[in-house]
Amino acid sequence: MNLLAVESSCDESALALFDSGVGVTGDWVHSQAALHGEYGGVVPDLASREHLRNFPALLRLLPAGFDPAALAAVVVTRGPGLAGCLALGIALAKALALAWGKPLGGVNHLRGHLFSPFIATHAAAPAAFAQNFSALLPHLALVVSGGNTLLVELAAGGRVSILAQTVDDAAGEAFDKGAKLLGLPYPGGALIEKLARDGDPAKHVFPRGVADKADPRFSFSGLKTSLRRKLETLGDAALAAALPDICAGYQDAIVGQLLAKTRAALAGHRFASLGLSGGVANNTVLRTAFARLAETAGLPFLAAAPCHSGDNAAMIAFAAFADAALPTPPERNWALSFAPSLTIAEA
Repeated sequence: MNLLAVESSCDESALALFDSGVGVTGDWVHSQAALHGEYGGVVPDLASREHLRNFPALLRLLPAGFDPAALAAVVVTRGPGLAGCLALGIALAKALALAWGKPLGGVNHLRGHLFSPFIATHAAAPAAFAQNFSALLPHLALVVSGGNTLLVELAAGGRVSILAQTVDDAAGEAFDKGAKLLGLPYPGGALIEKLARDGDPAKHVFPRGVADKADPRFSFSGLKTSLRRKLETLGDAALAAALPDICAGYQDAIVGQLLAKTRAALAGHRFASLGLSGGVANNTVLRTAFARLAETAGLPFLAAAPCHSGDNAAMIAFAAFADAALPTPPERNWALSFAPSLTIAEA
C-alpha cells in the first residue's frame, strides 16, 4: 500500500509518502511558528493563507521518480483543527485524488498522533508489523499537544477508549500561555523547559488542577491563573532573578499532573505497553519521566520520534495504513474524539 498524505490542521503544512513495505519514504513539513510568533499565538486567517502559499512549494519537493499511478490512495486530516486550515488541506487532497484518479480518505488528527509511536515499530519489521503490534496491546497512550490532552487505551483491533481528558486547556496551551505571561516569545514551551534546567521546582510550587489521581480529568486553566497571581507580586528585577525557579515549578506542575494520572491508569488496568505522542512529547523532562514509569511497570515505552511528535503528514498516512491493515472487530467502540478514519471511497 502506497499513500500520499496531507496535513493542515493548524499552522504546519505537511505532505508525506508512505510505503507499507518500507515505511515513511518522504516527509515534508513547513512550520509557520516564526510568522505567528509576532502575534503571540496562531492567527487562523494567517495560517490558512500560508497553507495556500506553502503547499505548491511542498508538492515540488516530491521526488523526481514519484509516480501517482503507484498510489493506493490520497489521505488527508479531516479534523479536529482550525476550520479554514482543514478546508485548504482537504481541497488539495480532493484535487490530487481527482487529477490522479485515486481514492480519497479522511483521517482523524488525534488518531494520527495516537499511532505515531508505532511508526518505528513498523519500519523495523514491516512484514511482521501486525503481529508485533498485537503484542503491544492493550496500549496506554498519552496524547499531549497544544490543543489536546488525552489519556487513552488502544485495544485489539484499533478500538479506542478515553480514560482521561482535559476539561479546559491542553498541556501544550498551558506551556505557551504561561510563557506569554512570563514575557517569553511564542512558542514558549521549549523556552520554559530550557530555563527550568537551571531552576529548583521546590522554590515555587504551583497547584495541580485535579489533584485526585483517580479523577479522569486534566485541568490546566487554574495553573495559568496561579502563575499570573504570582507574577503580580514580583517586580521586574525579582522576576528576572526568579525566572528559572518559576519555570521549573510551572513545568513540574504540568508534568506532575500528566504523570500522576498515567500512573493511576497503570495501577488500575493491565497494559502491554506505554506510549507518548503529540508536540509536548518533545519535552525531555516529560519524556524521561515516562521512560522511567514504563521501566518501573516493566512495559515497553513507545514515544513518537521528535520529527513525528508535532503535526505532520507521516502520522496521517500511517494511521490510514494501520486502519486498513489491522483486523477490526464487528462493532467498534469509538470514543467521540477518536472517530475512525473515513472509509476510503472514490473521490
